[in-house]
Formats: sequence, C-alpha cells, structure tokens
Amino acid sequence: MALKLYNTLTRKKEIFKPSSKEEVKFYSCGPTVNGIPHLGHARQQISFDVLRKYLEFLGYNVKFVSNITDIEDKIIKAANEAGVDIKEFSEKNLRFHLEDYAKLNVKKPTIQPRATEYIKEMIELVEKLEEKGYTYVIDGDGVYFDISKFKNYGKLSHQKIKDLKAGARVKSNDLKKNPQDFVLWKFSKLNEPLWESKWGKGRPGWHIECSAMSANILGLPLDIHSGGNDLIFPHHEDEIAQSEAGYGKKFVNYWVHNGMVNVDSVKMSKSLGNFKTIRDLFKEYEPMVIRYFVLSTHYRKPVDFSKQSLEDAKNSYERLKNIIKELQDDKKKNSGYIEEFKKAMDDDINTPNALAVLWKLLRDKDAKGKIKAIEEMDRVFSLDLLKFEELKIPKEIKKIADERENFRREKNWKKSDELRDVLKERGWSVKDVKEGYELEKVK
Repeated sequence: MALKLYNTLTRKKEIFKPSSKEEVKFYSCGPTVNGIPHLGHARQQISFDVLRKYLEFLGYNVKFVSNITDIEDKIIKAANEAGVDIKEFSEKNLRFHLEDYAKLNVKKPTIQPRATEYIKEMIELVEKLEEKGYTYVIDGDGVYFDISKFKNYGKLSHQKIKDLKAGARVKSNDLKKNPQDFVLWKFSKLNEPLWESKWGKGRPGWHIECSAMSANILGLPLDIHSGGNDLIFPHHEDEIAQSEAGYGKKFVNYWVHNGMVNVDSVKMSKSLGNFKTIRDLFKEYEPMVIRYFVLSTHYRKPVDFSKQSLEDAKNSYERLKNIIKELQDDKKKNSGYIEEFKKAMDDDINTPNALAVLWKLLRDKDAKGKIKAIEEMDRVFSLDLLKFEELKIPKEIKKIADERENFRREKNWKKSDELRDVLKERGWSVKDVKEGYELEKVK
C-alpha cells in the first residue's frame, strides 16, 4: 500500500508522489507572532509534525519549511496597543512559540524563514505580477492583485468569482475593482515598519509573504503545502493566484489542511472568552498528554478541547506508559504490527487507527518484539513512549516503605496496612511484588 493524502484541491485522497526522488518539498504556514501560542497552533504544529515524520519514516528526505510571520497588521496593532517596539514584541512572542512547540516534541523546521528576511523577493514577485498585467494601484493605499485577470481563481476553495462578487459586502468608498482583490504592497503609514520600493515606501501584504518565501527556498512546484482549513480562503487561494500568475508554474501538488479547534464544543475565540493558550494547558497537563490528545483525532476533523476529553487522554496516556514500562525487551521487532501501523498511516495519516494498532500490540499476549515495534512507531508519534524518568523517593518515604516491608514479611498485616495508609496520606502508593515492593507517586 502507498501513502494517500487528502488533497483539498481535488477533494479526494491521492497517492503521494513527490516531484523529485531526492527530496520532498514541504511548506507549512507558520505562526503570526502577535501573541503567545494557543490550542490552534498546538493542533496544527503536531498534525504536520506527524506528517513530516511519517514521510521520513518511509525513507523520504524531507525539506520542511515553516515560516514566521513577523510583520503583519495584527502584530502592528497589538504592539502599538501594548506601547512596545514591533520587533521586540514579535521576538518575545516568537520565543514563546518555539519553547512551547519544543515541549510538544515538534521537530524544528529544516528552514524557518522570517517574512522580514525576504522583503526583496516579495518586491520582485510584485514586479513580475505588474509586468504581466495582474496589478493596479490605489492611491494612498497600495498595489492590488486583480483576481478577474487570473483564470482559475477560486479553484482551491471551489468558489466562482461571480459567486464571490454576489456574496460580498462592498463599502461605498471601496476603490477595489473586485471585492476579493487583495493587497500585494501596502503604502506606509505612521508608526509602521517600512521598506523602499518602486511604488514608494511601504510593506508587503500578508499573502505575498508565503508565496515569495516558499518559491525562493524550495522552488516550484511544492510537493505539499499545509495549514489550518481557515487558511483555505482567502490566504491559500491568494497564494495560488499570485504564485502561478507571477512565476508561471504550478504552485502546489498536494494541499493538506487540518480541522479547527473547539473548546467545550464552541469555536475558540477571544471574543467568546474561551481562548486557551498552550501554556494554560501546561499548568494542568504534561505536554505528551496534549500530543496524545491531538493524535487521538484525525487531523482533518474538528477537535474539541474539554476538561473531560483531556482527562481521558491523560488516563489513556498514563495507562499506556505503565503497560510499556512493564515490558521485557526480547531484542526482536514485530514486523506484522509495523505493517498494520503503516496501513493506518498510509490512509491519509490516520493517527487514531495507528494508536489503536499500538494498543492492540500491547494487549496481544502472544506478540513478540513489542519494544522494537513501539520504538519504530514512536519515531512518528513522538510520545516519549520508551522514556521513563527515574522516580526520586524521599528518604523518609523509603524508610516507611522498608519498615512496612519488614512487617509484611513477619506477616504482621495490621501494622503493614497502617503504614500503607501512612504512605497513601503522603501521596505514595505501594505495590507488593515478588522482589519486595514498588512505590509510585500518586498524582
């Protein structure tokens, strides 16, 4: 069986065939650093980290590029409201993003460009579009892309230009030729970063950033372009238009999008007051519990963060680790279960089914080579399944446990049970085994 990915462009699963045997060109829309990372970032980062790692698992050399948007309307607005320097503001937020992603075991991109590092290439792309007749200027505003000039505008979101026009609310003072025309270069305003260009001082529009960075770093066509499904329109639609119009080549072969995040069955938003950051979760849950929770839902489906669902994930993950901890390594590898794992992952990165294969392996009393198979699967899951922290037992707890063990050997069950209760009150559970006892911290 071969890897199949659901392609948003064609609305069907397609066998993945990279354009080159040498490497997979994978571009993923990175964060706009206008604040600290939230649950939507966690979901997206983990989802495409798994896709990247599975491609590597299959033997592909993956060049994974994920940008940092460090200049954009939201950043400028938030920095100005906070009364801080825009660069200082974005750098601080970027640090939070990178720290939180690392805790979630998200692998660093091969290249992580910042938008401000590619202004020259963005200007060059706008110039190409101008030369080919795709642009027009609105005085005092900026350089715009005329979507009516691009034949297949709407092909990703499967919308027609005439329908977009009919459904748009156009302000009476809107000088755009079409409601969905988008800005390529914004003329400078007070208290905003600016760069020199042939049209005057200004800064790039948001959509042009990803097009210029991906094409210049990876070359076209990209094999995979990913992002949240809220980016399908207009962001990714606009990327296709300006990239294919400007560079004269197909932009992307496979468009892959993850589903949205809800909190207690309601779409997460600051206005509703249910906005959750990754750091909010870290206060209550281990990072791997969050990762396990995300992998428990297929990446294309909406995911609902709730107290109950996270508690369920926590219990499942801890049970998983406890079972694995008891396994003996027989130095073999269970190839049969690895093939089942691959079958699940080949079906559009079906991580819930892949986790079910892992659980099936653990419950199979006759299966051999479990440890090696788990090690292979965790190259993709990245759940630290075989990583165990050495338990630090305080001296006084050890002393009570040893004393209890002596009473148990003397068959003084009354004293033994009393000391078990003392340990429990102090947050420790004791398990009697053939060699003596085992202590576990009660969470």
